[in-house]
Amino acid sequence: MGFGEKETFRGLNRATQSQRQTGSAIKPLAVLVPGINEKIFTGATIYNDEKTTFEKDYEPKNSDGGYLGEITVRRALESSQNIPFVEMMEQITPKKAISYLEKMGITSLTDEDESLALALGGLQNGVTPLEMASAYATIANDGIYIEPTFYSSIVDSRGRTVMTSKQEKRTVFSEQVAYVLKKLLQQPVNGTNGTATYCSIPGIDVAAKTGTTDENYDKWLCGFTPYYTAVAWFGFDQNETIKYNSQNPAGIMWANVMRSIHDGFSGARFYQPSKIVTAEICADTGKIARTGCTNTYIEYFLQGTEPSQCTRHSGSIVDVNDREDSKNEEKNIIYTDDNNDLELDPDEEEVTNTEVHNDNNVTNENIQDENTQNEVDVPPAQNNTVANDTLLENDVVDENEIIDSPENYENEEIDNTLSSDVQTDEEEDNTEENSTETVEWSRSIL
Repeated sequence: MGFGEKETFRGLNRATQSQRQTGSAIKPLAVLVPGINEKIFTGATIYNDEKTTFEKDYEPKNSDGGYLGEITVRRALESSQNIPFVEMMEQITPKKAISYLEKMGITSLTDEDESLALALGGLQNGVTPLEMASAYATIANDGIYIEPTFYSSIVDSRGRTVMTSKQEKRTVFSEQVAYVLKKLLQQPVNGTNGTATYCSIPGIDVAAKTGTTDENYDKWLCGFTPYYTAVAWFGFDQNETIKYNSQNPAGIMWANVMRSIHDGFSGARFYQPSKIVTAEICADTGKIARTGCTNTYIEYFLQGTEPSQCTRHSGSIVDVNDREDSKNEEKNIIYTDDNNDLELDPDEEEVTNTEVHNDNNVTNENIQDENTQNEVDVPPAQNNTVANDTLLENDVVDENEIIDSPENYENEEIDNTLSSDVQTDEEEDNTEENSTETVEWSRSIL
């Protein structure tokens, strides 16, 4: 749907039909998934964030033009640094990355996408919000891709089932890989320099990634909790620059919707499976920390992929059990939404380019990403295995309702990829709008 006068019945559905450039929202899917699963790197691997010229004279830049030097994969994800992700893609190879994206349900890739720019969302066609939601839900569903559906069954007036939804399911990676990815994706939300800090929900784990494209044509927020996966996209059908005082409108709406639907839910953490190793890491070297290391943090590894001990600093090995945050913290709280929604800055109206662009392509030479100083940093007011063929508690549900229930899904598999459009209060109860030059956001809830 879009904001504006409805002109066509069952017109363009932007959630399911609009292929949009993804920007950095593709990084976890195209880079982290294959890299962690193939054991090419870990969250503690060090990459050099510096000006770099890659093959075919490809010179990507960070959005602010600056560089951080040697940083871990986790730190690169936190503030969405571009150079390290292209370096990772170089190791993975774009061909391998595309094979993973396709296994996670992305169908719009072309031969031209087989380039290093894929790491930053440089795509020929783009991806629909629905397919982005199903791909992120693969992580939330412990590595299992589940084909999206909009219904579970159809029942006639006599209560007889006349049709049942049949969803394709396939395992893309293990639950251990999924858990490592979940913990990494909490960094943009919980990190000091995170680009999605405004998405936090007290007592509930949140994993999220922002995305911004060239000229600020597209804004994304893709993320999930142990209960739901949601994707928000904000942009124009015909490209125009989005300027909301450096805020991410997709992210603001994602945060407001997710906080609202989690109202009354119990505190929940991502379920940690077996064969996961936790270690205190020296952020300067990416190695297991010693007592002489002053810049440390907790990292999560697949068993057997832990780094060696830090050789730059002295001292004994740090016992992670002495410093790791308690897993039971806020375990029994019930989240209550205060209904104090985040708002776009009222002091500065949106400014758009007078020139309207008809193409939806991002140039490989200049993929823009988030500048952490330009993101809104609003203080924060289990297992997410959502999947089986029976998604709905009721046989008939309004198409705009959230389809799920707030039970603890620790031992269930529930489909994490239901996509729908969001309406304003003034609009009709219909998910398809066809306003060609309207601002739009699509919410995909599992």
